[in-house]
Amino acid sequence: MNGVRVLVGTRKGAFILTSQAARRDWQVAGPFFGGWEVYHIAGSQAHPDRLYASQSSDWFGQVIQRSDDGGASWNAVGNDFTYSGDAGTHLYYDGTSKPWAFKRVWHLEPSPTDADTVYAGVEDAALFRSTDGGQTWSELPALREQQGAQWMPGAGGLCLHTILLDPTNPQRMYAAISAAGAFRSDDGGASWRPINRGLHSPYIPDPEAEIGHCVHRIAMHPARPDTLFMQKHWDVMRSDDAGGHWREVSGNLPSDFGFAMAVHAHDPDTVYVVPILSDSEHYPPEGKLRVYRSKDGGGAWEALTHGLPQEHCYVNILRGAMAVDRLPECGVYFGTTGGQVYVSADSGNHWQAIVRDLPPVLSISVQTLR
Repeated sequence: MNGVRVLVGTRKGAFILTSQAARRDWQVAGPFFGGWEVYHIAGSQAHPDRLYASQSSDWFGQVIQRSDDGGASWNAVGNDFTYSGDAGTHLYYDGTSKPWAFKRVWHLEPSPTDADTVYAGVEDAALFRSTDGGQTWSELPALREQQGAQWMPGAGGLCLHTILLDPTNPQRMYAAISAAGAFRSDDGGASWRPINRGLHSPYIPDPEAEIGHCVHRIAMHPARPDTLFMQKHWDVMRSDDAGGHWREVSGNLPSDFGFAMAVHAHDPDTVYVVPILSDSEHYPPEGKLRVYRSKDGGGAWEALTHGLPQEHCYVNILRGAMAVDRLPECGVYFGTTGGQVYVSADSGNHWQAIVRDLPPVLSISVQTLR
């Protein structure tokens, strides 16, 4: 098949949307795991029919599912996410200390070269790795040694929601945690360092602290992995030295708050965000659903509105709910808490809804199939 497979995680199951390269006509499969929260579903670059899904429930707990046939069938694999050693405590909302407790897997990041290796970002925040296709999981505990006892949850919980693997350096990876900040490893996860210099967060005791910043998402282009973009709780940021220093690039955005972010598949300087009002509203400014695109790496932003509702729209776009494909004309996708999944087959100039009435969308990931 020459086309795309869009993997959608929702509050009530997973859906798989497929289309040929034109991305005009879509087939919708699902729900898979109906009634369960699916925080993330991700495909392997090394084996495109290998999919991993994080299925969870406050009542039944965590289940990791794996498919080896592109989602036609699924099997539960390993679900033991035990913290390494004496896990200790982290700070709670009221400033007291609370023992680490596993709740769910927020993010799955398959290795680009090995179908059996996959990373999992979890709540309470920690990073796990499986090298046997999800059957067993081991924590990379050095991450929590970066002042983990001082980490405090944000409104969404103490979640590790973003994992980026540098395609040019197998030893380098990034993790982002709400509300602890961003971190980098240069030795395959054996050690970590905070990379939050340049962030300014006036709502924490030390606005320029080494940790404690509420990072909502970080994004990277594979051809320029030292350049990172960040959407945080107030401010869109950019780093050109692998997170060593950050500078604000919010510019002319109508709100510098938001969650989702993506980088164009073929242009490292083109980045997308969806501004949202906050702290309590969490819907688009003026009730207009607008994706903003910068073609110069955050210097200036333009609103992309063609095909998107421009009145009475009060949905949210969550941090994991935006992605791009790698077809020659880059496709951009995002899902909303209203259950819509939108696609632009021309880099954001025009949009259409693939589906409109799914459960609230938690995550979107895209496989480009050739």
